[in-house]
Amino acid sequence: MRIGVMGTGAMAEALGGAWVRAGHEVFVGGRDGAAARALAGRIGAAGHGTPAAAAGYGEVALLAVPAGVAPELAREHAGALAGRTVVDCANALDPGPGGVMLTTGPGESVAGLIAAAAPGARVVKAFNLAHASMWDRPADCFGEVPPAVPFCADDAEAAGHVGELITGMGWSPMPAGGLDRAAYVEATAAFVIGVWWAGGSPRLAFPEPPRAREGVA
Repeated sequence: MRIGVMGTGAMAEALGGAWVRAGHEVFVGGRDGAAARALAGRIGAAGHGTPAAAAGYGEVALLAVPAGVAPELAREHAGALAGRTVVDCANALDPGPGGVMLTTGPGESVAGLIAAAAPGARVVKAFNLAHASMWDRPADCFGEVPPAVPFCADDAEAAGHVGELITGMGWSPMPAGGLDRAAYVEATAAFVIGVWWAGGSPRLAFPEPPRAREGVA
């Protein structure tokens, strides 16, 4: 696939680099031209330029920018993003004395705000539950049971694009419903990150019941 990465930070580098290694053609777009050029060089991208150029580059666009910026960036490039799979990987979080909290309103999600800002885009929520360093890992490093990437999508073709990207990275796609359920995935990030920061292991909170392991409904 041809993928336009909008952003030059840690998630842009980790996901863009993983997709280059998986054989995809990646273009890096950033407001800072020097940063876009440097990132493209580090990951072996096919090219670099502006966010507008990345938005119109291929079948998929990754919004790898802070949650507070993502909807406005989508609105600015709504025309170029129309008809494309637009991946949102952001978390709208505010770490405070009481723990990590969401900064979106009740029932809102970053992905939903992006979809409202660019109504022609096929928005998918994904890649927000692991640290950027995890996406950098080789595809064969997880053993026989690859970890799952929950994602939310309303469009079947967009879901297929993201599923292919996940599988190529050595992870397992985990469909988590439509975009109306993205708020739950983002809230899960608040829980998971809060547990990490407290020194715990979130996966220990989700033991799989025997009936699920046996494949019994």
